[in-house]
Amino acid sequence: MNASGTAIVNTGSDERADLLEALGKQRHFLRFTTRDLTDEQAGERTTKSELCLGGLIKHVTSVERGWAGFIVEGAAAMPDFNKMTEADFAQRADEFRMLPGETLAGVLDAYEKVAAATDELVASLPDLGAAHALPKAPWFDGDAKWSARRTLMHIIAETAQHAGHADIIRESLDGSKSMG
Repeated sequence: MNASGTAIVNTGSDERADLLEALGKQRHFLRFTTRDLTDEQAGERTTKSELCLGGLIKHVTSVERGWAGFIVEGAAAMPDFNKMTEADFAQRADEFRMLPGETLAGVLDAYEKVAAATDELVASLPDLGAAHALPKAPWFDGDAKWSARRTLMHIIAETAQHAGHADIIRESLDGSKSMG
């Protein structure tokens, strides 16, 4: 409020707030697909794919943690995908399923901790334009670089894509939807 009692509206854009708001919305939709589920339901495959709700959240947690590490450390924070072994890929596949002893509460808690760390990182970054060369992978161009901004947009896109997958899995499980 200003001195005359009129509300002051900030019409400027805070890029960090915008990015975090977009990411937060997608995180919400992903987590929301697991509401009122048991651990068994969170681990159930409801389509022909290997995906289950708990596994998707584990995967998004790992992806966000990895890309947040990339923002700080560059490609050194991530594996060289060109050198991954069958054992590495098998371990990576475990991200997409609930393993014995894992609980939905535990998976969601791990995701919440990674999300909080990413939010803190974004708030403290001195420059969203700082860039690193991408890690070695067959799906990246050889000399491509991503800025922190571009990396955050990738995390948002990954989260949104998997929230959509999760919505399909949940609807196949019991007819519940995230929206509509």
